[in-house]
Amino acid sequence: MNRTALFQQIQRKKSYLCVGLDADINRIPKHLLDSADPIFEFNRQIIDATKDLCVAYKPNIAFYEAQGASGWESLRKTLEYIPKEHFTIADAKRGDIGNTSRLYAKAFFEAMDFDSITVAPYMGIDSVQPFLEFEEKWVILLALTSNTGSQDFQFAIQDKEDIPLYEKVMRTAQKWANPDQLMFVCGATHPEKFAELRAIAPESFFLVPGIGAQGGDLRKVSEYGMNDHVGLLVNSSRGIIFASEGLDFAEQARIAAKKLQSRMAEILEEKEFLVG
Repeated sequence: MNRTALFQQIQRKKSYLCVGLDADINRIPKHLLDSADPIFEFNRQIIDATKDLCVAYKPNIAFYEAQGASGWESLRKTLEYIPKEHFTIADAKRGDIGNTSRLYAKAFFEAMDFDSITVAPYMGIDSVQPFLEFEEKWVILLALTSNTGSQDFQFAIQDKEDIPLYEKVMRTAQKWANPDQLMFVCGATHPEKFAELRAIAPESFFLVPGIGAQGGDLRKVSEYGMNDHVGLLVNSSRGIIFASEGLDFAEQARIAAKKLQSRMAEILEEKEFLVG
């Protein structure tokens, strides 16, 4: 999927919501455990309940890997079930030496046909470049993440440039690829940084975790983080998919997603992004 198609979907749905499919087998409703594939059945109902409200789905690969071969099968069926109009993100956080990254890229872009994958930049360009060699596929590079431990390294000042590490990552990576191939993970738990982040990467899309269960501020992120093609994919996982763990889980997931989408629609209208 290219950037134009993604922007058009945002305008059409009045949404820049990404739903995280963190299908934890220990949290999915108990009545699903008797089904042939509980993880897929959970995802299927979540997708049916939210597909008109979101523009992207992001399976966290760890929840599928942990189940072994059956988990990979659940992931395959989930990907096939997601409507083709949606942007798909493999939240895999891969990053290794070049020949290994090349195989990771083939696995997620060819064998599974994801639109994008999250990548850790710590090993530098040779670990990222193989993911950039696929047409209309995206690298979503970890930059300023939403977790508490982001303070450990990401804010460390790089002495020669007098800038924090996350800024060096973003500025350096933009020499490797253009904004039609490269996005950045920028956590909503740092809303005060979004004007700065947007100045560093004015054309790039940001994948924004941390809204919902982690308490990120949608209004502030949108106010300071949008660019002329919106440029944000705001993710909510637990806040939507585990809004209820009972028989009404899909209904409650829809209510939670609708609440976020409605707020996004208001913001998009204020910013004059809506068409028609």
